[in-house]
Amino acid sequence: MKPTLQTVADAMGVSRSTVSNAYGRPDQLSPDLRQRILETAGKLGYAGPNPAARSLRRGRAGAIGVLFTANISHALHDPFSVLLLQGLAHTAERYGVGLLLLPLSMDPDRAARTVRDAVVDGFCVYCVPDWHRALDTIRSRGLPVVNANEPPDEGPETMFVGIDERASAYAAAEHLARLGHRRVAVISIDLTPEWRTQLVQLRGPDDVGAHISRERLRGVADAFAEVGVGWDDLTVINAGANSRDQGAAAAAYALDRADRCTAILTYSDVLALGVLDALAVRGLRPGPDVSVTGFDDVPQALTAGLTTIRQPAVEKGERVGELLLDPPADPADRRVLLPTELVVRSSTGPVERN
Repeated sequence: MKPTLQTVADAMGVSRSTVSNAYGRPDQLSPDLRQRILETAGKLGYAGPNPAARSLRRGRAGAIGVLFTANISHALHDPFSVLLLQGLAHTAERYGVGLLLLPLSMDPDRAARTVRDAVVDGFCVYCVPDWHRALDTIRSRGLPVVNANEPPDEGPETMFVGIDERASAYAAAEHLARLGHRRVAVISIDLTPEWRTQLVQLRGPDDVGAHISRERLRGVADAFAEVGVGWDDLTVINAGANSRDQGAAAAAYALDRADRCTAILTYSDVLALGVLDALAVRGLRPGPDVSVTGFDDVPQALTAGLTTIRQPAVEKGERVGELLLDPPADPADRRVLLPTELVVRSSTGPVERN
């Protein structure tokens, strides 16, 4: 029989309200008592008060939860996130369900409550690192989950929609290498635990914990190793946030030096647009003076003439929704790898020969 709140209360010899407080009002209990209640509940297989533990196919809650570690206002200003949400909304509307946007606090208890109390039928995990403790709470609820960034561990219930990050970054880096660039900077996010813009010293891509940043750095390193540029020859810069102003700030580390970099690869188009701003302030031309690449191919990239990696943001959101709302029976169909494409524009060009 499925364990209930009363099951845990009986096992602990406490009241139902005490167990309920352990989940919803932890300030009413001592830390030790709350911990013992949660441990007992875990052993009994009770995931906590769950107002939305319903079948997704029945659609009784009528909503998909979309998890972000960034705040929602930032996500709604990020052009790639907006496109992904648009695709997810397209599919949700076809199935007659809504979206619930859930920003996750970095405070473990608060994040767990957000996930546990969300009245949803399934989760889209987006911009949430695989080490975040809220993911354990998600798994305990037993609802369908599709990861739109970090590929989870293999398993029959695993669902994932993404791209080959390493191969995609390799394509951008190989393009620059063929143009003769050897003094190269890479601007990424999530390279260090500190959320600030800074030059970083890494022994290699494996030092990076975030999957996407690590895989893209591996792709860059692969491409330049083929032309004799080692990891230690690359200038690696952490941007404090995926924003245009932080892209411009990070670019200073590559541009304001005697041996100025001739090319800058970035984690996203948003950061690359910031690099273009930094070039303009210094009177430098993207392409002839310093080559710049982005990642995503958001609408602004075309206007800016930005060379970038195109990934299908809207389709990615649509496929996430389809997996959640109509999961395929074959586990092999639950992991979707979407194609990417190098789009060459005027922001890249050959190294000027002196």
